[in-house]
Amino acid sequence: MEIILAKRAGFCFGVKRATQMAFEAAGKDQKTFTLGPIIHSPQVVQKLEDMGVGVVKDLTNVSDGTVIIRSHGVLASEMEEAQRKHLEIVDATCPFVKKAQEHVKYLSEAGYDVLVVGDADHPEVEGIVSYGKDKVYVVASGEEVRKLPKMTKMAVVAQTTQSFENLKNVVDECLRRGGEVRVYNTICDATAVRQQEATELAQQVDCMIVIGGFNSANTRRLAEICSELQPRTHHIETAQELDPAWFVGVDKVGVTAGASTPKWIIDDVMERLAGINNSD
Repeated sequence: MEIILAKRAGFCFGVKRATQMAFEAAGKDQKTFTLGPIIHSPQVVQKLEDMGVGVVKDLTNVSDGTVIIRSHGVLASEMEEAQRKHLEIVDATCPFVKKAQEHVKYLSEAGYDVLVVGDADHPEVEGIVSYGKDKVYVVASGEEVRKLPKMTKMAVVAQTTQSFENLKNVVDECLRRGGEVRVYNTICDATAVRQQEATELAQQVDCMIVIGGFNSANTRRLAEICSELQPRTHHIETAQELDPAWFVGVDKVGVTAGASTPKWIIDDVMERLAGINNSD
């Protein structure tokens, strides 16, 4: 059985940066914690907890120590609260997410109705929206733009993991409404690159393995893309979840991983796959 690993599987730039900052901060202060999970990988979160870095949902009961801001960013009010409490802040917000936050703040203050293309319940989007004054709308598709009130000055930004096609559909719908439309492409190409690689790989193999947190939106999307092309697609978090029965009659297996999946987990999966292969 041939095992093919996608070239760009695993950590993107922003996630790699955030985890490095978190592990460097671990142990420097007796009270170190992340505001929300640092990335969408339960295994990385657990590893940090083993090093004494806990996770808090909010800052209500925090009066001192070091707070690490997750890669998805946090609400503007949470950042202000951390500053007000004079906490040591390690801002691991992905620079691409930070740019989207800055655009929303500027555009909102400039009098634009701001549309954020993305998933309203995602922590990244919640954080981006919080930097606007008012009249900030989250839309998941061009269709949702039609339900919005009349606007004369519109500005569009996107959740960093959105597809370019979806952003384009929203922008097209905005243009049909008339008025002024300003567009900032805040999509990170890491997502697009992984999806393109997964699409190509899924068409070449008899089985696909997608590695990453079940709570990771970009990993779930990779699994969906692969499933559409290769029904024998399996989304796993760790090597222990691999079932040898999946590979009966398989000549080629493809492996990819979401942007929040650490290298050590990918290596474990590749090692276990090699073991299953050798036991045939």
